[in-house]
Amino acid sequence: MKSEGSPSRRASAVGRGSKMRAAVLEATITELTETGYAALTVDGVARRAGVHKTTIYRNWEDTDQLVADALAGHFAADIPIPDTGAVESDLRALARSLVATMTTRAGRALLTTVLSDAARVPRLAEVKHALFDDRFRRAEPVVTRAVERGELPSDTDPAELLKALAAPIYFRLVFTGEPVDKGTADRAVHVALAAARARVLPAV
Repeated sequence: MKSEGSPSRRASAVGRGSKMRAAVLEATITELTETGYAALTVDGVARRAGVHKTTIYRNWEDTDQLVADALAGHFAADIPIPDTGAVESDLRALARSLVATMTTRAGRALLTTVLSDAARVPRLAEVKHALFDDRFRRAEPVVTRAVERGELPSDTDPAELLKALAAPIYFRLVFTGEPVDKGTADRAVHVALAAARARVLPAV
């Protein structure tokens, strides 16, 4: 008789199809957070997900595809774009949303992955670019509406303003390890708005 913790009992509990896929991708995010990209193995993901490793090999070509699917799946959801009628409150909502997202397990997993040797893997590099490009594209209307309302100079580059907004947050997350919270987000808003209003973020 097999014990409660045996692989076959855990695998049958997880099941197949969408439940299995969700369990494996969630386990991949956890493994990335706790062990990093370089140490991630199919065996480790399988144990954490409660499936046999052959199940993973049948559904994913290799660990790079597994990591790419896990990260893309966690960040694929639409981001609500604020429209409060004022650029400062819109940007504050965006910045706080970024802080909330990047301080989750999935956010930390994304950072540790893109800052590792994984950055050299074409498939993962594509996921990184797609994720960040998509977020800037979705948020650009916040800036264009502010320009139309006369809150920002007419030549303000939306992408440059959004990069100025995100930069202080990522600096703490990646380089200094300082706490990242709502206060960090609000200060980033003031910095980005000051730069835009000083006309140092013009469209090229």
